Amino acid sequence: MDMPIANDLLFADAPSVPVTLHRPARTPAATPVRWPVEAVQALLDKPFNELLFEAQTVHRAHFPEGDIELATLLSVKTGGCPENCGYCPQAAEYDTGVQAQKLMEVDEVVRAAQAAKDAGATRFCMGAAWRAPKDRDVEKVALLVEAVKGLGLQTCATLGMLEPHHATQLKAAGLDYYNHNLDTAPEYYDDVVSTRTYQDRLDTLARVRAAGISVCCGGIVGMGEAPVHRAGLIAQLANLDPYPESVPINSLVRVPGTPLADSEPIDPFDFVRMIAVARITMPSARVRLSAGRQQLGEAVQALCFMAGANSIFYGDKLLVTGNPDVEADVQLLRKLGLQARRTSEPERCA
Repeated sequence: MDMPIANDLLFADAPSVPVTLHRPARTPAATPVRWPVEAVQALLDKPFNELLFEAQTVHRAHFPEGDIELATLLSVKTGGCPENCGYCPQAAEYDTGVQAQKLMEVDEVVRAAQAAKDAGATRFCMGAAWRAPKDRDVEKVALLVEAVKGLGLQTCATLGMLEPHHATQLKAAGLDYYNHNLDTAPEYYDDVVSTRTYQDRLDTLARVRAAGISVCCGGIVGMGEAPVHRAGLIAQLANLDPYPESVPINSLVRVPGTPLADSEPIDPFDFVRMIAVARITMPSARVRLSAGRQQLGEAVQALCFMAGANSIFYGDKLLVTGNPDVEADVQLLRKLGLQARRTSEPERCA
């Protein structure tokens, strides 16, 4: 018998009251609903309890089982990246103690993927520190994808910018998801990275979609951005057509040696608000607690689950930064009465 879902316990005795969900004005039927930045900002500014109640209502409507997806991320090619992303310890120009390494061999990756599966993960993500992979790089990654797919896991990769034929090749190898984050709002992007443009990122997402690969795309908060930039990030994501199937929300891990190491941490309640608004504006997406969970603590993570987060990166590391260990996550989910998603098969949301 399945354990009760924590959110069911929290709302079991709530009075039955009509709920008006916050939605932007609808445009003509032929045009998708759009989320202007102002509408997203209005959501972020709502009283905390009202926002969480709305987010939980949307979440229950689209994910009635209330399970948590467990994904594991492995750095298959670490360091030496020519980009200058201000948050990234793998950038070659920053002295962060990360040493450049070559692409891992297939057997090494398979061992790591099998261990992740044995620990309960259903999706295995492979990250490589490239600006954009070359043809020979994609050929090697395709072999990794095929091998991991053969274990019965969903596959995901993040390799930088892709050309159309690279996306097609990865799809043919069995890639289910491609991660390429927008990071922040377009107005703030140049303050974070100058070696590529926002349009470069959007172009890669379009190529991934055209190849028939599902999109994993989110951003990072706590990089010195203003509240309007957080609203702008969510608006950009929600207005992608379609919006991403997976939306990782990261809290900046301040790595010494990176330009953003001294950034002021985001207020924990503001982080929960970001999760809630992502859930409301992208109701059928898996909203993932990603980098920075180690600093959040159990109570804030619990609020994030209540706000609609239903995926976590699971394991000891996210690329090269720390992450809560597997046993700690198992204990937290047990405390909250939450169940891990048990299948790697594509899901059909309500």
